[in-house]
Amino acid sequence: MKKDIQIPEVTGVEMAMVYEYNDIYKTDDWNVYLINNKSVPLEMLVIVSQGFSETKTTSLLRKKLAVLPANSFAKIEYIQPELFKLHNRFQVTFFEGNTLYEKTFLFKENTVKESTLRVIDEIKKRGVLAE
Repeated sequence: MKKDIQIPEVTGVEMAMVYEYNDIYKTDDWNVYLINNKSVPLEMLVIVSQGFSETKTTSLLRKKLAVLPANSFAKIEYIQPELFKLHNRFQVTFFEGNTLYEKTFLFKENTVKESTLRVIDEIKKRGVLAE
């Protein structure tokens, strides 16, 4: 039964940590974005995030999005820079049509920093893309 479950490879979906100015608090913040480069919407998205190392693990955070329209992006969460010392994993599950997809994005420890920023075309802001 388990061998009959097929979860296809995910393409056209990316995760980014973006360094941007917060107009409300007048600070530069790091935010996590999910990017849909597909020409179809993604539905019933669940994002589970956690930071971890050999000695530390953060609590799980869960976020649900009903729909992420085609060729769009959504801000998922604010992330504290202290967490960049850890690996940060984001597991994304969604439906495209009637098919279930799942992909894990990883930001390795100490790879998210101002010196590694580049412009992310879809968002038009500077950030780092996940592996």
